Amino acid sequence: MMPPGMAEVSRDTPVVILCGGRGTRLQERTQSIPKPLVEIGGRPIVWHVVQIYAVQGLRRFLLATGYKHDVMVESVRSLAWPEGIDIQCVETGVDTPTGGRIKLLEERIGDRPFFATYGDGVADVDLDELYRFHREHGGMATMTVVRPLLQFGITELDGDGVVSGFHEKPRSEHWINGGFFCFEPGVFAYLDRSSVLEREPLEGLAADGHLRAYRHTGFWECMDTYKDAVELNDLWGEGRAPWKLWA
Repeated sequence: MMPPGMAEVSRDTPVVILCGGRGTRLQERTQSIPKPLVEIGGRPIVWHVVQIYAVQGLRRFLLATGYKHDVMVESVRSLAWPEGIDIQCVETGVDTPTGGRIKLLEERIGDRPFFATYGDGVADVDLDELYRFHREHGGMATMTVVRPLLQFGITELDGDGVVSGFHEKPRSEHWINGGFFCFEPGVFAYLDRSSVLEREPLEGLAADGHLRAYRHTGFWECMDTYKDAVELNDLWGEGRAPWKLWA
């Protein structure tokens, strides 16, 4: 356990946002732009991700870019960001996997804890609570886990096949990786340029007892498909966007 008062998030804690993927399941939107630039309410989803961290006090952002890096840079330059934040687009290669992108930022991050997440997922996660949980358990890595809504409704049956009821898109009983990671610098020993973060690095950290799961029971959504993009835009347009933690 860490001493009291040591779990407060520093404003200068780096935030890595993975922005290099092609977004192949969103080809309707990603032929000309990278996936993190697909818009919700007229602004790229990566703008929303940055806002989630910025409204909770974080100021330093490293966008690990790849596919259409130049388009990403131009968009970041043209957007209005909260006052006082520093955003850098760092080209990490078109085909570099997620873990490799983080590894390539090692020198920029330095010997300090850092946040990391995906550029296509939004949530109303409490970063102070996440960071406090991470620092108190003493491991190298914390992964936010969520129980997503199932894509389809379910039918309840009894033993004879009689339908007893329905549930429209219930929550999964299983926890999945929701991004919003906290990492200690020791995780770089588990990464190389060919690492897929979700495979050997996280599996290795788990096997060595260094990975913990922070259970987030609030809102979370990943913009993986065109349907996801429509649903997120509908929430925003109706004024019901739970991830909008800023005024």
